[in-house]
Amino acid sequence: MSEQKGFTLKTFGMPWWLAGGIALIVIGAAATGALSADLAGCFALMLSIGLICNEVGERIPFWNSYIGGGLVLTFLVSACLFTYKLVPEKYAEGMIMIMDEADFLSFFIIFLITGSILALDRKLLIRSFAGYIPAIFGGLAGAAILGIVVGLPFGVNPVNIMLKYVLPIMGGGNGAGAVPLSQIYETVTGEPAANYYSFAITILTIANIFAILTAALLRKVGEAKPQLTGDGTQLIRQGGDFATDDKKVKVGMKDLGGAFFLAIGFYALGRLFAKTVLPEIFGTPIHQFAYMIIFVAIVAAAGIVPENVRAAAKKLQSFFSSNLVLVIMVGVGVDTNIIELAQAITLGNVAIALAIVVGAILGSAIVGYLVGFFPIDSAITAGLCMANRGGSGDLAVLGASNRMGLIAYAQLSSRLGGGIVLILGSILFGAFLK
Repeated sequence: MSEQKGFTLKTFGMPWWLAGGIALIVIGAAATGALSADLAGCFALMLSIGLICNEVGERIPFWNSYIGGGLVLTFLVSACLFTYKLVPEKYAEGMIMIMDEADFLSFFIIFLITGSILALDRKLLIRSFAGYIPAIFGGLAGAAILGIVVGLPFGVNPVNIMLKYVLPIMGGGNGAGAVPLSQIYETVTGEPAANYYSFAITILTIANIFAILTAALLRKVGEAKPQLTGDGTQLIRQGGDFATDDKKVKVGMKDLGGAFFLAIGFYALGRLFAKTVLPEIFGTPIHQFAYMIIFVAIVAAAGIVPENVRAAAKKLQSFFSSNLVLVIMVGVGVDTNIIELAQAITLGNVAIALAIVVGAILGSAIVGYLVGFFPIDSAITAGLCMANRGGSGDLAVLGASNRMGLIAYAQLSSRLGGGIVLILGSILFGAFLK
């Protein structure tokens, strides 16, 4: 977000005093109520909060290296600001509208998926996706085993560990995991879905924070042991450079427009299949992003997208992941109640959630290594991106680990992996709760 050149500190390409002045003007306008609560006003406020928190977080010793830096601080400060209503209510409502009703998160992910996949060498693309499913199962197995082992001393039996802890944590987030799991619970037991959901979302939130923090730690491990990780765009240890060489390709405004249109076109195709053509496979709903990843991968492997548009898609991805991720982190904070989170932080819940996250890391790293992946990158995408709050959690984890280029794999974990967990949940609920 910032860079040091000589004695001039720059933020967003501007001198610090100019960027800071703009942020203070926006915050002042919001404090007086003069700022509008529409898309422009809320975007300005979210970026201003994010910019300040990010710059501070990147300069706090230890925090910037091991806790997640500016992005994690942005999330936590935002959660506190909105939990204690230190920001006028109309802006909180506007931000919730942007994140939920307008679904800016999906809009953000669309461009990250398209750019990250089109930036991969098509000869090696299929190899990486083929080995990814075993890595997901490795993460699930590791999470279950370590969760059960740590849960026993706290008096939680293995069945409850699986049903109440492992399933919601590894289920692909809130909307794709905790909510449908609670609906399955209601269908099987006849009890209200809220009975399951209230605990599921709490334990998932605790695990999500651990996922972000451990992602930052894995980033440091990768810096210390570069042989354990790739360059942030690839998973396979051998086989050449995954990233396409777009340095020689000149990208113009029309190319960016073409990449933009291509990305939203792929999203429309994913929605078409997810909602109309083939919404379920063997009774399991397939998310639009799962379809989108498949179709973008097919097109990338076929090599039918011109190089100038592929390069433009990569630049769009870089723009979103470098700048607008602050909007996402503030938006995630708006939806997090610090008080409820604090109330659920008991020693047993924290220990079990941490064990599940660590188990997901170890299982996916080991299996990933066996199928030819870099263990750290496999642990982050197939492990941590299963053990977080879905799309927003994926972005937080990838941001903390500086691996936004792996968003396609992260989304496979949240969407495809989440679907696997829902199938597993249906079986386990039916076996133990009927």
